Amino acid sequence: MKTALITGASSGIGRATAVALARAGFRLVLTGRRRERLQELAAALAPAPVHLLVFDVRDREAAVAAVLSLPAEFREIDVLVNNAGNAHGLAPIQDGDPQDWDLMLDSNVRGLLNVTHAVLPVMRERRSGFIVNIGSIAGHEAYANGNVYCASKAAVASLSKGMRLDLISLGIRVAEVNPGAVETEFSQVRFKGDEERAAKVYQGFEPLRPEDVAEVIEFIVTRPPHVTISEVTVLAGAQAAATTIVRQPG
Repeated sequence: MKTALITGASSGIGRATAVALARAGFRLVLTGRRRERLQELAAALAPAPVHLLVFDVRDREAAVAAVLSLPAEFREIDVLVNNAGNAHGLAPIQDGDPQDWDLMLDSNVRGLLNVTHAVLPVMRERRSGFIVNIGSIAGHEAYANGNVYCASKAAVASLSKGMRLDLISLGIRVAEVNPGAVETEFSQVRFKGDEERAAKVYQGFEPLRPEDVAEVIEFIVTRPPHVTISEVTVLAGAQAAATTIVRQPG
């Protein structure tokens, strides 16, 4: 049985990925900051073997300590899904809040690096593994007022390419999955709890569901060793680009 570690597993794409990989027969290490949500998910996944790690990906020492604390049966991580991340605010750069910038860069970029740094020694020793970085269409197409969020996801795109080049000789595969409009808690976080404004993001069209993205991740990590799906962009049927969405009136 293979083991997958999923960051940001308490909601959205991370939670859906946990469900998909449990169904596919993986042993799971689920991480996040909200213990109660992780515990609820673990109970829902029973009887799949699950181990919970509660820490903030922005804290490098906590990430390393958490991975080192894994019991023997969960220690040999085959798949790492770097899903944890966020968006804070939507404003032109001249009006942006530097605290929002820090939150996005620390989670989306440094958090990915921190967890990868913690997991790589195991993969390197075994000369085997698969890392899936969750990017965004925003990392390939900047849009107005998205400046720092787009930049953070562009960094994920560049890191994924660089990691693939660096790790190929160690037998470690790297993929980047770039979702478009997915209805999760993303917009509620971006708009700081303004549910009405968040809901408008998804009005007039059918957005992706977290399960849609999770199915893509499951497909990628279950390919045989001679296959690497290096980069995938997943858009809603009504979406053609980051900000090009056909919305129906009403």
